[in-house]
Amino acid sequence: MDYFVIASALVFISAFFGYLNVRFIKLPNTIGLTVITIVFTFGVFALSYVDDTLLEAERYIITQIDFRSVLLDIMLSFLLFAGALHTDVQKLKEQRWPVLVFATFGVLVSTFLIGAGAYLVLEFMGLNIPFIYCLLFGALISPTDPIAVLGVLKKAGVPKKLEIKITGESLFNDGVGVVIFLTIFGLASGTGNDFDWSETLGLFAEEVIGGLMLGALLGFITFRLMKSIDDYDMEVIITLATVMTGTVVAQYLHVSAPLAMVLAGLIVGGKRSRDQAMSGKTENYVDKFWELIDILLNTILFVLIGMEILVLDLEPEYIIAGLIMIPVALLCRYLSLIVPVNLFKKRLDFVPNTTLLMTWGGLRGAISIALALGLSEGMHRNLFLVITYVVVIFSIIVQGLTVGKLVKKLERIG
Repeated sequence: MDYFVIASALVFISAFFGYLNVRFIKLPNTIGLTVITIVFTFGVFALSYVDDTLLEAERYIITQIDFRSVLLDIMLSFLLFAGALHTDVQKLKEQRWPVLVFATFGVLVSTFLIGAGAYLVLEFMGLNIPFIYCLLFGALISPTDPIAVLGVLKKAGVPKKLEIKITGESLFNDGVGVVIFLTIFGLASGTGNDFDWSETLGLFAEEVIGGLMLGALLGFITFRLMKSIDDYDMEVIITLATVMTGTVVAQYLHVSAPLAMVLAGLIVGGKRSRDQAMSGKTENYVDKFWELIDILLNTILFVLIGMEILVLDLEPEYIIAGLIMIPVALLCRYLSLIVPVNLFKKRLDFVPNTTLLMTWGGLRGAISIALALGLSEGMHRNLFLVITYVVVIFSIIVQGLTVGKLVKKLERIG
């Protein structure tokens, strides 16, 4: 079975499950696709006791796909550019300082809090895991996922002032989170006893600052090219070339491709670019093209999340640890937001209960699973992969389905 057949199978499954969701279940696409795929996979497990043909076919598809590489090296750039392209840059500019603090300080604090919480929980359960590996788990689970967040917030009725904070944070903190994860991963890998903090911080800065500089350059070049012509189909192709070429260049330069794509998308989708570089027809085609790319990749991605259950080692104690870590992760996110929210809430007129709403609305998603899949066996990969999966599925389904209800309830109380 070659990659075209696998891709065709995934698109078919995604289209079929998407149809079932839109036609009958009527959940937000990200949630509906995840639920349907998990139910389908459990159904395939049950059927395998009679005939394992379907199970083997599904297992073959998932084992042929390097989920971590496909998401982090390919899909993420497209999804972040599409998300940034449709973000209100003016509102984001007004909230730039809290967004910056949430995406940096907040992720760092959350990483250490969740790492400490995981260490204590696993010690209590009799699973003696070195703290550095728990810290690695804290790094991979701390970033909120822009893919899950953007898909759910559109229908949740979150106040606009708060929506831009959660959206902006999720667009930037995954890039920062990936860099933090890779930094701790290097420490945990035993590159060892002569670990150099100054070198590590230098590499961290290089990834982040280099990614932002590349994104600014890509955005400016794209803007100038689009401004110099008036041909909607070629301008759409230019934006596609920006993402594809920019991702390759970022990987070659060892800078953060996610941060580069976010900044490039914000520049291309900003008011200045739309007013000066795009005709009405071009703007409509660019928006529709990237909206379609976003929907297609999201659909495939959340089907893959559901199918990842096939690669999990579902030990009962691993599942219990995952269930315990759900409230621990939520509490740690709440605590990591207290200082930034209190720092800015008076000056920027935050909506009431911002900390609570950002905690519940900050969904974890595919990025966390992809990073967990990148752990080595010596880092207790199977344990942390199951814990991550449990936290992510709870986040997507339970938090995703109830964030809108929480908003309405708090509005009534307020």
